[in-house]
Amino acid sequence: VQLQASGGGLVQAGGSLRLSCAASGRTLSDYVLGWFRQTPGKEREFVAGISRFGSSSSYADSVKDRFTISRSNAKNTAYLQMNSLKPEDTAVYYCATKRPSGSWSRRDDYEYWGQGTQVTVSS
Repeated sequence: VQLQASGGGLVQAGGSLRLSCAASGRTLSDYVLGWFRQTPGKEREFVAGISRFGSSSSYADSVKDRFTISRSNAKNTAYLQMNSLKPEDTAVYYCATKRPSGSWSRRDDYEYWGQGTQVTVSS
C-alpha cells in the first residue's frame, strides 16, 4: 500500500489544520491507521490511531481533546483534524498502516509509511 499525506502548512497558535492520508494499492480497511510526528533530533512519536472501521481510536495525552482522527474507507483516506494548535505541535506528520499485531502507539509496529507533511505553528 502507498500512502500520501497532505494538508500541512503554517498556522498561528490556536488555529486549525486538517491532514489527509490517501491510500492506494490496497484497501484501507485492511489496516489500523496511525498518525505520528517527528521533530529534528527526536524520535518519531505516536499522535493518534484508529481501528479498521473507525469504531475505536487512541490519542497521545499531548493531543487528546484537541485532535481527532477519522477515516473514510469508501474514499480510502484517513484524516487528522487538529484544533487549538500550539507551537509544540510543530513537526513533520506521518501516516502509517499498522501490522496485524502489536501496539497502536509503538512506531516499530507500523509497516507502511507516507512521506510526511510539515506542520508549523507560530506563536
